[in-house]
Amino acid sequence: MLAVYVDQFDPDEPLRGLRVAERPEPEPRTGWRTISVRAAALNHHDIWSLRGVGLAAERLPMILGCDAAGVDDGGNEVIVHAVVSSPDWRGDETLDPHRSLLSERHQGTLAQRVSVPARNVVPKPPSLSFEQAACLPTAYLTAYRMLFTRARVLPGQTILVQGAGGGLASALIALGAHAGARVWATSRSEAKRELARALGADAVFATGERLPERVDAVFDSVGAATWSHSLRALKPGGVLVTSGATSGDPTPAGLSRIFFLQLSVVGSTMGTRDELSQLTEFVVQHRIEPLIDRTLPLEEARDGFAAMLTGKLQGKVVFTV
Repeated sequence: MLAVYVDQFDPDEPLRGLRVAERPEPEPRTGWRTISVRAAALNHHDIWSLRGVGLAAERLPMILGCDAAGVDDGGNEVIVHAVVSSPDWRGDETLDPHRSLLSERHQGTLAQRVSVPARNVVPKPPSLSFEQAACLPTAYLTAYRMLFTRARVLPGQTILVQGAGGGLASALIALGAHAGARVWATSRSEAKRELARALGADAVFATGERLPERVDAVFDSVGAATWSHSLRALKPGGVLVTSGATSGDPTPAGLSRIFFLQLSVVGSTMGTRDELSQLTEFVVQHRIEPLIDRTLPLEEARDGFAAMLTGKLQGKVVFTV
């Protein structure tokens, strides 16, 4: 079957290890299901894998990809949940110390077929296209958990999304706006600030710009470049939810502000299968259309990876199979 995989790491030139070629079919496993992929989305996780972060060399070659929507062997249209927990784990899969994501220990979704535990699929609503559904399991699920599980955002609250334009930030803006929050967003790019407005942001600001008032919650996956601004933006008792550090770890951490203003700094990673089901219902109920920058056939995956490396995307890159 055709697949997109990595067979060597290169921290400086990650595309050197990227291959688009034939790979063996998934082997049947008890309790697992084989999904015929119709669409799969690209994530920064895939770029990190090419750099050798979070993926062991002994597991190469590894098919990349966490997100997919397709058809199971019973003809049902499904969405794949990427968090693979231990077989005997019960409860929140993201808290399992032995959890992994597809493409870390198990072959990923950028292929014609992928095998996943039976519990790792949820029904795809007919109103969502395969391309839209493929956007949900990482970026939109991460945003959903950050907003409603970790920050417990309520209608009428003011929230700040740092780094508008990418898949996660776009999801945070769209979901937050449809939940009744007042959404503010920042970006260095005027075009991305206008995109944030189109997605539902009530106000947009340049990165680091002083805000007219403090907010109830900040959502930051940027890290060092925005961390101090995120802390300064919060009301006393506010919450900062972090799900990444694409610009590196912040130094200093700002501990004096955190304890003096009784701020909460909360980590968030991916989401559960139940949250994916809830997210899917939310998207359908509010008629949210996930933002897609471009759709490419799987054969042209290298072009999608190259576009992500430039950082000039507005939304998700989706591959059709």
